[in-house]
Amino acid sequence: MISLGGIIGVIWTLNIIAALFTVFREKRDIAATWAWLLVLSFLPLIGFILYAFFGRQLSHRQLAKFTTTPDATLTRVLTQQRQLHPAYSPTDTHTQAAVKHMLGMFLNTANAPVTVHNSVQLFTSGRALFDDIIATANQAQHSIYIEFYTFAADALGKEMRDVLIARAKAGVAVYVLYDAWGSMGTRPEFFAELRAAGGHAEPFLGIHSNLVDFRLNFRNHRKIVTIDGTTSYIGGFNIGDQYVDQSAKFGHWRDTHLRILGEASLSLQHRFVTDWNTTVPETPLSADLTPLAHATTIGEETAIQLVASGPNTNLEQIKLGYLQLINLARQKLYIQTPYLIPDQSVLDALRSAIRAGVDVRIMVPHMPDHAFVYRATQYYAHLLAEEGAKIYFYQDGFIHAKTITVDDALASVGSANLDFRSLQLNFEANAFIYNADLAKQLAAIFEADIADSTLVTAADFRQMSLWLRFKQAFSRLLSPIL
Repeated sequence: MISLGGIIGVIWTLNIIAALFTVFREKRDIAATWAWLLVLSFLPLIGFILYAFFGRQLSHRQLAKFTTTPDATLTRVLTQQRQLHPAYSPTDTHTQAAVKHMLGMFLNTANAPVTVHNSVQLFTSGRALFDDIIATANQAQHSIYIEFYTFAADALGKEMRDVLIARAKAGVAVYVLYDAWGSMGTRPEFFAELRAAGGHAEPFLGIHSNLVDFRLNFRNHRKIVTIDGTTSYIGGFNIGDQYVDQSAKFGHWRDTHLRILGEASLSLQHRFVTDWNTTVPETPLSADLTPLAHATTIGEETAIQLVASGPNTNLEQIKLGYLQLINLARQKLYIQTPYLIPDQSVLDALRSAIRAGVDVRIMVPHMPDHAFVYRATQYYAHLLAEEGAKIYFYQDGFIHAKTITVDDALASVGSANLDFRSLQLNFEANAFIYNADLAKQLAAIFEADIADSTLVTAADFRQMSLWLRFKQAFSRLLSPIL
């Protein structure tokens, strides 16, 4: 019979192995390394279990699955745009310089073509958004591609699924990709009728029974819909009742999503096809990236680049975009994010903008959905308030929007939060927008949200109890792995 001392010895041995593996074997951010060493040192058994499920990196073999080469049509578009760079040139001198830098960066490092012939509509209501998606899906003639972190098996999930079943029966190609962790409560049987109708539904990075294969740390956090290659949606909403204000805990769910009619929909379609072919290589899709015949007839010109990032890329593409936006701000910088846990580079960029006299305003939720993440958010909110940023805590429910607006000229809307997880670990997708009208709309929405928020000053943070500030500081130590 194994003694208690023997059990403790085994536990400590496992922790030492995990700690050595963390330091010497896996390449990760130094802050994340120290955070995991802290967990492994002070929580021997629990720390090892947490590391086994959430701490291990994807192997080179697994990462190779996500390394894709752009197809011939996309490669041709990228080559042409690199030769013609910059492909889009607004009249404002400052904006022109900003666009030139960002276009070049995303063209060269993210394989993200710029599209100009787009009409864009903003949604901040989940019910209005999904009503629009359903109405558009009901008119689909060729394809419906859906990719979400959460596809819940509740009333809204069933409503969406039933529409997809009907369109599949009508001969439309229907494909659904959902994250296995974010949709943990949704069993495969939920999509049985859709599959029987000729549709397809698969989990991204499915959770396997073999413990060694568990990878809960790398999730597909993208929220994408493309319909017939002409209309698409991207933003922060997931599919579930709580996102249409049906949650007793959160009440009103405040988020931001885009509806895009035009060329950018092809970029999102390519993103979906790439993700599907990575997840289900035995039944690959082919993306039709032929420019839309009617694209140039769209009256509006909204220049957009669709940028994806994830642990499979050498560069943190969306973070680089966020840094560009922050550094380009001259008058005002508005940020909405549910989780404010910036790494040192983002923190320094925000400090630099504040000290340069930019009106930096950041809006975060007043209520937690994850305790440690919320306390870490409070810590960084306090830090930036001391620097001079205006920090607003949204009171009318839960704000989940991920938006950045710069000088009424540039903006970003997508799935990436301003935290370690989104910028370094998750698979994310954002729209970077070069359009003054849309940027002004987003700025106006932010300013309207201020009426439902409380301004919390540096003095207010200092008056918080010592115990609360300790929890904030402790959570900050764990922030690289939250």
